[in-house]
Amino acid sequence: MKPFLLLFGALLLLNCNQPKEEHPPNIVFILTDDQGYGDLGAYGASDISTPHLDQMASEGALFTSYYATQPVCSASRASILTGCYPDRIGIHNAYSPGSKVGLNPDETTLAELLKERGYKTGIFGKWHLGDAPKFLPRNHGFDEFYGILYSNDMWPKHPQQGTVFNFPDIFLYENETPLRVLEDQTFLTNALTEKAIAFIKKNKEAPFFVYLPHPQPHVPLFAAEIFQKTQDRGLYGDVIHEIDHSVGRILKTLKEEGLDDNTIVVFTSDNGPWLSYGGHSGSSGIFREGKGTNWEGGHRVPGIVRYPKEIKPNTRIDAPAMGIDWLPTLAEFTQSQLPEKKIDGASLVPLLKGSSIQSPHTNFFFYYRTNELHAVRHKEWKLYVPHTYRSLNGKQGTSDGFPIPYEMNEIKKAELYNLDSDPQEKENIADAHPEWVAKISKIADSVRGVLGDRLTGIKGSEVRPVGRID
Repeated sequence: MKPFLLLFGALLLLNCNQPKEEHPPNIVFILTDDQGYGDLGAYGASDISTPHLDQMASEGALFTSYYATQPVCSASRASILTGCYPDRIGIHNAYSPGSKVGLNPDETTLAELLKERGYKTGIFGKWHLGDAPKFLPRNHGFDEFYGILYSNDMWPKHPQQGTVFNFPDIFLYENETPLRVLEDQTFLTNALTEKAIAFIKKNKEAPFFVYLPHPQPHVPLFAAEIFQKTQDRGLYGDVIHEIDHSVGRILKTLKEEGLDDNTIVVFTSDNGPWLSYGGHSGSSGIFREGKGTNWEGGHRVPGIVRYPKEIKPNTRIDAPAMGIDWLPTLAEFTQSQLPEKKIDGASLVPLLKGSSIQSPHTNFFFYYRTNELHAVRHKEWKLYVPHTYRSLNGKQGTSDGFPIPYEMNEIKKAELYNLDSDPQEKENIADAHPEWVAKISKIADSVRGVLGDRLTGIKGSEVRPVGRID
Protein backbone atom coordinates (compact mmCIF):
# COMPACT_ATOMS: atom_id res chain seq x y z
CA MET A 1 0.00 0.00 0.00
CA LYS A 2 2.87 2.40 0.73
CA PRO A 3 4.02 2.78 -2.92
CA PHE A 4 0.41 3.51 -3.88
CA LEU A 5 0.07 6.11 -1.13
CA LEU A 6 3.32 7.72 -2.14
CA LEU A 7 2.20 7.89 -5.77
CA PHE A 8 -1.19 9.28 -4.76
CA GLY A 9 0.44 11.92 -2.59
CA ALA A 10 2.81 12.92 -5.36
CA LEU A 11 -0.06 13.28 -7.83
CA LEU A 12 -2.04 15.30 -5.33
CA LEU A 13 0.91 17.61 -4.70
CA LEU A 14 1.51 17.99 -8.42
CA ASN A 15 -2.13 18.88 -8.95
CA CYS A 16 -2.05 21.47 -6.16
CA ASN A 17 1.00 23.11 -7.70
CA GLN A 18 -0.65 23.47 -11.07
CA PRO A 19 -1.61 27.08 -11.85
CA LYS A 20 -5.29 27.72 -11.29
CA GLU A 21 -7.17 28.01 -14.57
CA GLU A 22 -8.23 31.63 -15.03
CA HIS A 23 -11.89 32.15 -15.78
CA PRO A 24 -13.15 34.51 -18.49
CA PRO A 25 -12.68 38.20 -17.70
CA ASN A 26 -14.93 39.89 -15.20
CA ILE A 27 -16.83 42.94 -16.44
CA VAL A 28 -17.71 46.18 -14.67
CA PHE A 29 -19.78 48.47 -16.92
CA ILE A 30 -20.26 51.96 -15.45
CA LEU A 31 -22.83 54.18 -17.16
CA THR A 32 -23.61 57.78 -16.23
CA ASP A 33 -26.74 59.69 -17.15
CA ASP A 34 -26.61 62.88 -19.26
CA GLN A 35 -22.84 63.35 -18.83
CA GLY A 36 -21.23 65.38 -21.59
CA TYR A 37 -18.01 64.90 -23.53
CA GLY A 38 -16.35 67.82 -21.73
CA ASP A 39 -16.93 66.67 -18.15
CA LEU A 40 -13.72 64.74 -17.40
CA GLY A 41 -10.13 65.84 -17.10
CA ALA A 42 -9.13 63.25 -19.69
CA TYR A 43 -11.46 65.02 -22.13
CA GLY A 44 -10.29 68.54 -21.35
CA ALA A 45 -12.26 69.59 -18.28
CA SER A 46 -10.22 71.86 -16.01
CA ASP A 47 -12.94 72.73 -13.49
CA ILE A 48 -13.79 69.19 -12.28
CA SER A 49 -11.31 66.91 -10.53
CA THR A 50 -11.55 63.37 -11.94
CA PRO A 51 -8.22 61.72 -11.02
CA HIS A 52 -9.46 58.12 -11.00
CA LEU A 53 -11.11 58.27 -14.41
CA ASP A 54 -8.15 60.16 -15.82
CA GLN A 55 -5.84 57.42 -14.52
CA MET A 56 -8.18 54.76 -15.86
CA ALA A 57 -7.90 56.39 -19.30
CA SER A 58 -4.09 56.52 -19.08
CA GLU A 59 -3.97 52.84 -18.10
CA GLY A 60 -6.34 51.75 -20.86
CA ALA A 61 -8.13 53.05 -23.93
CA LEU A 62 -9.83 56.39 -24.50
CA PHE A 63 -12.30 56.87 -27.37
CA THR A 64 -12.39 60.33 -28.89
CA SER A 65 -15.33 59.58 -31.20
CA TYR A 66 -17.61 57.31 -29.21
CA TYR A 67 -21.36 57.76 -29.72
CA ALA A 68 -24.27 56.96 -27.46
CA THR A 69 -26.72 55.30 -29.85
CA GLN A 70 -29.52 57.79 -29.24
CA PRO A 71 -29.58 61.10 -27.35
CA VAL A 72 -32.18 59.81 -24.90
CA CYS A 73 -32.25 57.39 -21.95
CA SER A 74 -34.29 54.25 -22.67
CA ALA A 75 -33.30 53.93 -26.31
CA SER A 76 -29.59 54.38 -25.57
CA ARG A 77 -29.61 51.81 -22.76
CA ALA A 78 -31.44 49.25 -24.86
CA SER A 79 -28.68 49.33 -27.47
CA ILE A 80 -25.96 48.73 -24.86
CA LEU A 81 -27.66 45.59 -23.58
CA THR A 82 -28.82 44.18 -26.95
CA GLY A 83 -26.26 45.32 -29.54
CA CYS A 84 -29.12 46.68 -31.66
CA TYR A 85 -30.25 50.05 -32.87
CA PRO A 86 -33.22 50.75 -30.59
CA ASP A 87 -35.45 51.17 -33.63
CA ARG A 88 -34.75 47.58 -34.64
CA ILE A 89 -36.24 46.36 -31.36
CA GLY A 90 -39.03 48.93 -31.21
CA ILE A 91 -37.74 51.10 -28.36
CA HIS A 92 -38.12 54.86 -28.57
CA ASN A 93 -37.64 57.85 -26.28
CA ALA A 94 -37.60 57.55 -22.45
CA TYR A 95 -40.22 55.48 -20.65
CA SER A 96 -42.39 57.13 -18.01
CA PRO A 97 -43.65 55.40 -14.85
CA GLY A 98 -46.44 52.97 -15.63
CA SER A 99 -45.40 52.49 -19.25
CA LYS A 100 -47.10 49.55 -20.95
CA VAL A 101 -44.00 48.84 -23.04
CA GLY A 102 -40.42 47.87 -22.29
CA LEU A 103 -37.52 45.72 -23.45
CA ASN A 104 -39.04 42.66 -25.11
CA PRO A 105 -38.25 39.52 -23.07
CA ASP A 106 -37.62 37.75 -26.38
CA GLU A 107 -34.50 39.85 -26.96
CA THR A 108 -31.18 38.44 -25.75
CA THR A 109 -29.32 40.81 -23.45
CA LEU A 110 -25.65 40.99 -22.59
CA ALA A 111 -26.49 39.68 -19.11
CA GLU A 112 -28.19 36.62 -20.60
CA LEU A 113 -25.23 35.90 -22.88
CA LEU A 114 -22.86 36.07 -19.93
CA LYS A 115 -25.04 33.89 -17.73
CA GLU A 116 -24.71 31.19 -20.39
CA ARG A 117 -20.94 31.42 -19.77
CA GLY A 118 -21.38 30.99 -16.03
CA TYR A 119 -21.32 34.66 -15.00
CA LYS A 120 -22.96 36.11 -11.92
CA THR A 121 -24.81 39.24 -12.99
CA GLY A 122 -25.95 42.29 -11.05
CA ILE A 123 -27.36 45.72 -11.85
CA PHE A 124 -27.01 48.55 -9.35
CA GLY A 125 -28.58 51.81 -10.48
CA LYS A 126 -31.11 53.04 -13.02
CA TRP A 127 -32.89 50.48 -15.23
CA HIS A 128 -35.29 52.53 -17.43
CA LEU A 129 -36.28 49.72 -19.80
CA GLY A 130 -39.79 49.20 -18.49
CA ASP A 131 -41.24 49.12 -14.97
CA ALA A 132 -43.97 46.54 -15.53
CA PRO A 133 -43.18 43.08 -14.04
CA LYS A 134 -42.32 41.34 -17.32
CA PHE A 135 -39.71 43.98 -18.15
CA LEU A 136 -37.80 44.10 -14.86
CA PRO A 137 -34.05 43.37 -14.74
CA ARG A 138 -34.26 39.85 -13.34
CA ASN A 139 -36.38 38.87 -16.34
CA HIS A 140 -33.50 39.98 -18.58
CA GLY A 141 -30.61 37.96 -17.19
CA PHE A 142 -29.67 39.76 -13.98
CA ASP A 143 -29.35 37.83 -10.74
CA GLU A 144 -29.61 40.92 -8.56
CA PHE A 145 -31.06 44.42 -8.85
CA TYR A 146 -30.78 47.39 -6.53
CA GLY A 147 -31.81 50.82 -7.70
CA ILE A 148 -34.57 52.76 -9.42
CA LEU A 149 -36.73 51.80 -12.38
CA TYR A 150 -36.64 55.07 -14.34
CA SER A 151 -35.08 58.54 -14.26
CA ASN A 152 -34.54 60.19 -10.90
CA ASP A 153 -36.56 63.27 -11.90
CA MET A 154 -39.73 61.27 -12.51
CA TRP A 155 -41.06 62.06 -9.05
CA PRO A 156 -43.43 64.56 -7.44
CA LYS A 157 -40.61 67.09 -6.94
CA HIS A 158 -40.17 67.63 -10.69
CA PRO A 159 -40.12 71.40 -11.42
CA GLN A 160 -42.95 70.92 -13.94
CA GLN A 161 -45.06 68.66 -11.71
CA GLY A 162 -48.71 69.62 -11.98
CA THR A 163 -48.26 71.66 -15.15
CA VAL A 164 -46.64 69.19 -17.56
CA PHE A 165 -46.24 66.00 -15.48
CA ASN A 166 -48.07 64.12 -12.76
CA PHE A 167 -45.40 61.70 -11.51
CA PRO A 168 -46.00 59.30 -8.61
CA ASP A 169 -43.49 58.68 -5.82
CA ILE A 170 -40.23 57.09 -6.90
CA PHE A 171 -39.13 53.97 -5.04
CA LEU A 172 -35.77 52.40 -4.31
CA TYR A 173 -35.97 48.70 -5.21
CA GLU A 174 -34.15 45.56 -4.25
CA ASN A 175 -34.95 42.93 -6.85
CA GLU A 176 -38.75 43.24 -7.27
CA THR A 177 -39.37 44.65 -3.79
CA PRO A 178 -39.82 48.39 -3.21
CA LEU A 179 -37.73 49.29 -0.15
CA ARG A 180 -38.83 52.86 0.40
CA VAL A 181 -39.91 56.10 -1.22
CA LEU A 182 -36.97 58.26 -2.25
CA GLU A 183 -37.19 61.71 -0.66
CA ASP A 184 -33.50 62.64 -0.70
CA GLN A 185 -31.02 61.13 -3.15
CA THR A 186 -27.75 62.37 -1.64
CA PHE A 187 -26.94 58.84 -0.40
CA LEU A 188 -27.58 57.05 -3.70
CA THR A 189 -24.23 57.19 -5.52
CA ASN A 190 -22.46 55.81 -2.44
CA ALA A 191 -25.15 53.17 -1.83
CA LEU A 192 -24.92 51.88 -5.39
CA THR A 193 -21.14 51.78 -5.14
CA GLU A 194 -21.32 49.80 -1.89
CA LYS A 195 -23.70 47.29 -3.47
CA ALA A 196 -21.44 46.86 -6.50
CA ILE A 197 -18.36 46.33 -4.31
CA ALA A 198 -20.19 43.79 -2.14
CA PHE A 199 -21.27 41.91 -5.27
CA ILE A 200 -17.68 41.84 -6.55
CA LYS A 201 -16.36 40.46 -3.27
CA LYS A 202 -19.13 37.87 -3.01
CA ASN A 203 -18.60 36.57 -6.54
CA LYS A 204 -14.83 36.91 -6.95
CA GLU A 205 -14.33 33.17 -7.46
CA ALA A 206 -16.64 33.06 -10.50
CA PRO A 207 -16.74 35.48 -13.42
CA PHE A 208 -19.08 38.39 -12.73
CA PHE A 209 -20.82 41.16 -14.67
CA VAL A 210 -21.51 44.33 -12.71
CA TYR A 211 -23.72 46.85 -14.52
CA LEU A 212 -23.56 50.14 -12.61
CA PRO A 213 -25.80 52.72 -14.35
CA HIS A 214 -25.65 55.74 -12.04
CA PRO A 215 -28.79 57.92 -11.99
CA GLN A 216 -26.48 60.97 -11.76
CA PRO A 217 -25.64 63.50 -13.18
CA HIS A 218 -29.22 63.55 -14.50
CA VAL A 219 -31.18 66.34 -12.81
CA PRO A 220 -32.06 66.75 -10.00
CA LEU A 221 -28.43 66.76 -8.91
CA PHE A 222 -27.37 65.16 -5.63
CA ALA A 223 -23.92 64.76 -4.11
CA ALA A 224 -23.03 63.43 -0.67
CA GLU A 225 -22.22 66.17 1.82
CA ILE A 226 -18.48 65.42 1.82
CA PHE A 227 -18.34 66.22 -1.93
CA GLN A 228 -20.51 69.35 -1.87
CA LYS A 229 -18.89 72.70 -2.69
CA THR A 230 -15.60 71.10 -3.68
CA GLN A 231 -15.52 71.80 -7.43
CA ASP A 232 -15.26 74.94 -9.56
CA ARG A 233 -18.16 73.68 -11.74
CA GLY A 234 -20.57 73.94 -8.80
CA LEU A 235 -22.98 71.19 -7.81
CA TYR A 236 -22.67 69.49 -11.20
CA GLY A 237 -18.91 69.26 -10.70
CA ASP A 238 -19.44 67.91 -7.19
CA VAL A 239 -21.63 65.13 -8.61
CA ILE A 240 -19.03 64.12 -11.22
CA HIS A 241 -16.27 64.23 -8.60
CA GLU A 242 -18.25 61.81 -6.40
CA ILE A 243 -18.79 59.47 -9.37
CA ASP A 244 -15.05 59.60 -10.01
CA HIS A 245 -14.48 58.68 -6.36
CA SER A 246 -16.87 55.75 -6.83
CA VAL A 247 -14.84 54.54 -9.81
CA GLY A 248 -11.68 54.80 -7.72
CA ARG A 249 -13.20 52.66 -4.97
CA ILE A 250 -14.20 49.97 -7.46
CA LEU A 251 -10.75 49.92 -9.07
CA LYS A 252 -9.17 49.70 -5.62
CA THR A 253 -11.42 46.77 -4.72
CA LEU A 254 -10.44 44.91 -7.88
CA LYS A 255 -6.77 45.29 -6.99
CA GLU A 256 -7.24 44.28 -3.37
CA GLU A 257 -9.14 41.14 -4.42
CA GLY A 258 -6.53 40.16 -7.03
CA LEU A 259 -9.00 40.73 -9.88
CA ASP A 260 -7.46 43.80 -11.49
CA ASP A 261 -5.63 42.21 -14.41
CA ASN A 262 -8.55 40.06 -15.53
CA THR A 263 -11.38 42.59 -15.26
CA ILE A 264 -12.72 44.77 -18.07
CA VAL A 265 -13.93 48.13 -16.78
CA VAL A 266 -15.97 50.34 -19.12
CA PHE A 267 -17.01 53.91 -18.39
CA THR A 268 -19.36 55.90 -20.61
CA SER A 269 -22.55 58.00 -20.67
CA ASP A 270 -26.01 57.32 -22.08
CA ASN A 271 -26.19 60.63 -24.02
CA GLY A 272 -24.98 64.20 -23.99
CA PRO A 273 -25.82 66.99 -21.52
CA TRP A 274 -29.31 68.37 -20.88
CA LEU A 275 -28.41 71.95 -21.73
CA SER A 276 -31.71 73.58 -20.78
CA TYR A 277 -30.75 73.09 -17.13
CA GLY A 278 -27.86 75.52 -17.50
CA GLY A 279 -25.42 75.24 -14.59
CA HIS A 280 -27.03 71.94 -13.57
CA SER A 281 -26.11 70.38 -16.91
CA GLY A 282 -22.85 69.06 -18.27
CA SER A 283 -20.70 70.28 -21.12
CA SER A 284 -20.54 68.87 -24.64
CA GLY A 285 -17.07 70.38 -25.02
CA ILE A 286 -16.47 71.76 -28.49
CA PHE A 287 -19.44 69.88 -29.93
CA ARG A 288 -22.73 71.33 -31.08
CA GLU A 289 -25.94 71.06 -29.02
CA GLY A 290 -26.69 68.30 -26.47
CA LYS A 291 -29.20 65.73 -25.28
CA GLY A 292 -32.32 65.41 -27.40
CA THR A 293 -30.59 66.31 -30.68
CA ASN A 294 -28.56 64.35 -33.19
CA TRP A 295 -25.85 66.96 -33.47
CA GLU A 296 -22.51 65.74 -32.18
CA GLY A 297 -23.07 67.11 -28.68
CA GLY A 298 -26.13 64.93 -28.24
CA HIS A 299 -24.29 61.69 -28.98
CA ARG A 300 -20.56 62.08 -28.55
CA VAL A 301 -19.69 61.21 -24.95
CA PRO A 302 -16.74 59.84 -22.95
CA GLY A 303 -15.76 56.25 -23.61
CA ILE A 304 -12.99 54.66 -21.51
CA VAL A 305 -12.03 50.98 -21.29
CA ARG A 306 -9.46 49.46 -18.94
CA TYR A 307 -8.36 45.81 -19.24
CA PRO A 308 -4.67 45.45 -18.27
CA LYS A 309 -4.44 41.91 -19.60
CA GLU A 310 -5.30 42.92 -23.18
CA ILE A 311 -5.32 46.73 -23.56
CA LYS A 312 -2.08 48.69 -23.54
CA PRO A 313 -1.81 51.91 -21.51
CA ASN A 314 -2.45 55.24 -23.25
CA THR A 315 -4.39 53.68 -26.12
CA ARG A 316 -6.18 56.47 -27.97
CA ILE A 317 -8.92 55.45 -30.39
CA ASP A 318 -10.00 58.09 -32.90
CA ALA A 319 -12.08 55.72 -35.02
CA PRO A 320 -15.82 56.15 -34.37
CA ALA A 321 -17.73 53.57 -32.36
CA MET A 322 -21.22 53.36 -30.88
CA GLY A 323 -23.26 51.91 -28.03
CA ILE A 324 -24.41 49.07 -30.28
CA ASP A 325 -20.83 47.75 -30.18
CA TRP A 326 -20.51 46.86 -26.49
CA LEU A 327 -22.37 43.56 -26.64
CA PRO A 328 -20.32 42.04 -29.50
CA THR A 329 -17.10 43.45 -28.01
CA LEU A 330 -17.69 41.92 -24.59
CA ALA A 331 -18.95 38.71 -26.21
CA GLU A 332 -15.62 38.36 -28.05
CA PHE A 333 -13.55 39.09 -24.95
CA THR A 334 -15.52 36.49 -22.96
CA GLN A 335 -15.94 34.00 -25.84
CA SER A 336 -19.72 34.16 -25.46
CA GLN A 337 -22.19 33.26 -28.18
CA LEU A 338 -23.84 36.17 -29.99
CA PRO A 339 -27.65 36.37 -30.03
CA GLU A 340 -29.45 34.29 -32.63
CA LYS A 341 -31.38 37.33 -33.84
CA LYS A 342 -29.64 39.93 -36.00
CA ILE A 343 -27.78 42.69 -34.17
CA ASP A 344 -26.22 45.90 -35.50
CA GLY A 345 -23.06 46.20 -33.44
CA ALA A 346 -19.56 44.98 -34.26
CA SER A 347 -16.65 44.04 -32.02
CA LEU A 348 -14.24 46.77 -30.98
CA VAL A 349 -11.62 44.27 -29.82
CA PRO A 350 -9.22 44.96 -32.73
CA LEU A 351 -9.32 48.69 -31.91
CA LEU A 352 -8.89 48.10 -28.20
CA LYS A 353 -5.98 45.68 -28.65
CA GLY A 354 -4.29 47.91 -31.24
CA SER A 355 -4.43 45.48 -34.16
CA SER A 356 -6.58 47.93 -36.18
CA ILE A 357 -7.20 51.66 -36.36
CA GLN A 358 -10.29 51.34 -38.56
CA SER A 359 -13.85 51.51 -37.28
CA PRO A 360 -15.80 48.28 -37.82
CA HIS A 361 -18.58 50.45 -39.34
CA THR A 362 -18.61 52.55 -42.47
CA ASN A 363 -21.95 54.09 -41.54
CA PHE A 364 -23.68 55.17 -38.34
CA PHE A 365 -27.38 56.03 -38.19
CA PHE A 366 -28.82 58.62 -35.85
CA TYR A 367 -32.47 58.22 -34.91
CA TYR A 368 -34.65 60.06 -32.43
CA ARG A 369 -38.25 60.36 -31.25
CA THR A 370 -40.60 57.69 -32.57
CA ASN A 371 -38.46 56.23 -35.34
CA GLU A 372 -37.23 59.38 -37.07
CA LEU A 373 -33.97 59.18 -39.02
CA HIS A 374 -32.19 62.51 -38.56
CA ALA A 375 -28.61 61.93 -39.65
CA VAL A 376 -26.08 59.52 -41.15
CA ARG A 377 -22.34 59.46 -40.55
CA HIS A 378 -20.39 57.98 -43.46
CA LYS A 379 -16.65 57.89 -42.71
CA GLU A 380 -15.71 61.52 -41.95
CA TRP A 381 -18.95 62.92 -43.43
CA LYS A 382 -22.17 63.56 -41.54
CA LEU A 383 -25.38 64.24 -43.43
CA TYR A 384 -28.48 65.67 -41.76
CA VAL A 385 -31.74 64.93 -43.52
CA PRO A 386 -34.75 67.28 -43.16
CA HIS A 387 -36.20 67.24 -39.65
CA THR A 388 -36.97 69.49 -36.70
CA TYR A 389 -34.83 69.68 -33.58
CA ARG A 390 -34.82 71.59 -30.33
CA SER A 391 -32.26 74.25 -29.44
CA LEU A 392 -31.64 77.01 -26.94
CA ASN A 393 -30.35 79.11 -29.86
CA GLY A 394 -27.64 80.67 -27.76
CA LYS A 395 -29.66 81.23 -24.58
CA GLN A 396 -27.99 80.30 -21.32
CA GLY A 397 -29.79 78.30 -18.65
CA THR A 398 -29.72 79.25 -14.99
CA SER A 399 -28.08 77.46 -12.07
CA ASP A 400 -31.20 77.00 -9.94
CA GLY A 401 -32.18 73.51 -11.11
CA PHE A 402 -35.04 74.76 -13.26
CA PRO A 403 -35.01 74.34 -17.06
CA ILE A 404 -35.50 77.09 -19.59
CA PRO A 405 -37.64 76.37 -22.69
CA TYR A 406 -36.24 75.15 -25.98
CA GLU A 407 -37.15 76.55 -29.36
CA MET A 408 -37.81 74.38 -32.38
CA ASN A 409 -35.48 74.67 -35.38
CA GLU A 410 -35.93 73.02 -38.73
CA ILE A 411 -33.55 71.60 -41.31
CA LYS A 412 -35.49 71.98 -44.54
CA LYS A 413 -32.76 70.82 -46.92
CA ALA A 414 -30.03 68.24 -46.39
CA GLU A 415 -26.93 69.59 -44.62
CA LEU A 416 -23.43 68.11 -44.86
CA TYR A 417 -20.46 68.47 -42.50
CA ASN A 418 -16.92 67.11 -42.54
CA LEU A 419 -16.19 65.98 -38.98
CA ASP A 420 -12.46 65.69 -39.56
CA SER A 421 -12.02 69.34 -40.53
CA ASP A 422 -15.11 70.73 -38.79
CA PRO A 423 -15.98 68.70 -35.65
CA GLN A 424 -17.97 71.66 -34.31
CA GLU A 425 -20.32 71.41 -37.31
CA LYS A 426 -20.15 75.10 -38.10
CA GLU A 427 -19.99 74.99 -41.91
CA ASN A 428 -22.68 73.32 -44.00
CA ILE A 429 -20.86 72.25 -47.19
CA ALA A 430 -23.74 70.44 -48.90
CA ASP A 431 -23.75 72.80 -51.90
CA ALA A 432 -20.02 72.30 -52.41
CA HIS A 433 -20.26 68.49 -52.34
CA PRO A 434 -23.46 67.38 -54.10
CA GLU A 435 -21.87 64.02 -54.90
CA TRP A 436 -21.50 63.20 -51.18
CA VAL A 437 -25.02 64.41 -50.45
CA ALA A 438 -26.35 62.08 -53.15
CA LYS A 439 -24.25 59.11 -52.00
CA ILE A 440 -25.11 59.40 -48.31
CA SER A 441 -28.77 60.08 -49.11
CA LYS A 442 -28.85 56.69 -50.83
CA ILE A 443 -27.34 55.14 -47.70
CA ALA A 444 -30.09 56.81 -45.67
CA ASP A 445 -32.71 55.35 -48.01
CA SER A 446 -31.21 51.89 -47.60
CA VAL A 447 -31.49 51.94 -43.80
CA ARG A 448 -35.04 53.28 -44.00
CA GLY A 449 -35.97 50.04 -45.73
CA VAL A 450 -34.60 48.14 -42.71
CA LEU A 451 -35.31 50.31 -39.67
CA GLY A 452 -37.91 52.64 -41.16
CA ASP A 453 -38.39 56.40 -40.86
CA ARG A 454 -41.63 57.93 -39.65
CA LEU A 455 -40.82 61.24 -41.36
CA THR A 456 -40.93 59.60 -44.78
CA GLY A 457 -43.70 57.15 -43.99
CA ILE A 458 -41.37 54.19 -44.62
CA LYS A 459 -41.80 51.24 -42.27
CA GLY A 460 -38.79 49.04 -41.66
CA SER A 461 -38.83 45.46 -42.89
CA GLU A 462 -36.70 44.04 -40.05
CA VAL A 463 -38.01 45.97 -37.05
CA ARG A 464 -38.84 43.70 -34.12
CA PRO A 465 -41.90 44.73 -32.10
CA VAL A 466 -41.41 45.83 -28.54
CA GLY A 467 -42.91 43.64 -25.84
CA ARG A 468 -46.32 44.77 -24.61
CA ILE A 469 -48.61 43.91 -21.72
CA ASP A 470 -51.90 42.59 -23.05
